[in-house]
Amino acid sequence: MALVPLLAGKTVAVMGLGRSGRSAAHALAESGARVLAWDDQPAARAADLPPGVVVTDLAAADLTAVELVVWSPGIAHTHPVRHPVAEKARALSIPLVCDIDLLLRAAPLARTVGITGTNGKSTTTTLVAHLLNEAGFGVCAGGNLGTPALDMPCLGAGDAYVLELSSYQLELLDQASFDVAVLLNVTPDHLARHGGLEGYAAAKASLFDRLRPGATAIVGVDDPFGQALAERLQATRTVRVIPVSADRPVAGGVFAPDGVLTDDSEGRLRPVSDLKTLPHLPGRHNWQNACAAYAAARAFGIDWAAIVDGLAGYPGLAHRQERVGAVDGVVFINDSKATNADAAEKALVCYDSIYWIAGGQPKEGGIASLAPLFPRIARAFLIGEATEAFAATLDGQVPVERCGTLDVAVARAHAAARAEGHPGAVVLLSPACASWDQFQSFEHRGDRFRELVAALVQAEAKP
Repeated sequence: MALVPLLAGKTVAVMGLGRSGRSAAHALAESGARVLAWDDQPAARAADLPPGVVVTDLAAADLTAVELVVWSPGIAHTHPVRHPVAEKARALSIPLVCDIDLLLRAAPLARTVGITGTNGKSTTTTLVAHLLNEAGFGVCAGGNLGTPALDMPCLGAGDAYVLELSSYQLELLDQASFDVAVLLNVTPDHLARHGGLEGYAAAKASLFDRLRPGATAIVGVDDPFGQALAERLQATRTVRVIPVSADRPVAGGVFAPDGVLTDDSEGRLRPVSDLKTLPHLPGRHNWQNACAAYAAARAFGIDWAAIVDGLAGYPGLAHRQERVGAVDGVVFINDSKATNADAAEKALVCYDSIYWIAGGQPKEGGIASLAPLFPRIARAFLIGEATEAFAATLDGQVPVERCGTLDVAVARAHAAARAEGHPGAVVLLSPACASWDQFQSFEHRGDRFRELVAALVQAEAKP
């Protein structure tokens, strides 16, 4: 656990007692801080908390002695409505921060990689951590992915944190700084939370305001926001900028428009790796992720040949185009992390005869943008709150079955794929939706899919 000795003897508030909030409360109490904690949900307030943590309604409490508020990124504070605790803290000039900020205060000598983008963050984060670990660096990966920040150990000089950063976390950074910053892409997402696309893009771009002297900025330039950000950073001449692209060659960058990762970051055009041969990095979107991870590893001084070996040994990411089984010649792919249409598109382009399980809590824009890929879909099996909206979009283009729940969808998709006998049939869970209508998280949804497929595999194996 990372301790924050700078806050010993001071009063700190924690707003939100989910996984990261409870972690922060424990770490702060062990650091010697006096902790006032609150969650708007009674069940969360009943969680086991250590001595030194006082459950207090922060909206009613006297906050004048509070040094800072550790704010759970999942709780809206400005948009779509202003949270009363956030407004109270701001009126007293008390900063709102997330646990990432406290982690980097606790370990000021560690090197830091911050990775953001609408899609691809988790794959790129785990891939960078893998490459650094293979090269002998001490590495901790987490943030928006996996381990809460303050459950990580304090790293020393030369070791590295590789942190996936959501837009929610980025707007709650105060003193954090980074040696390497990566922006993969920006497409519409979380618009209500940021007051529109401009606010969302600004939150993503704010990562690059936190670069240390001599830092490296790695920017995906395959969308207008990334292209504009790269040009702005290049004009300042204060950091090294490496553009990356899966669509086209970019001077001074790393790119793979034909699947061959090519490095021009040092002015020497060098083909590095044929990404099409790597089974755990399928599709053009993963070519961009690999280019960004390669550039980050090079920023740490790792030899390009060692990076090639590391790319080949990458085991892949759970819940992102994860092959979880095959039954009767039908392959089952867990892409539960695809929580919006743009993320689902990355999987749909990789397969032909798709039995698509989609739905959940819908995001802005629905699935209309996926229409060019509908011919790849043999049949759609819809679950959750998005069922009727998705069925209307698919009407007349893709056969639809309204399944309600994931267990029904898996059974029906398997039966249809087996009966229709399309070569290369794939049952693809790529929901294009959030999971919260029926599951605790996208991981919970993906784990349940894996369990259902395992039961099918076991049933097939019985004599």
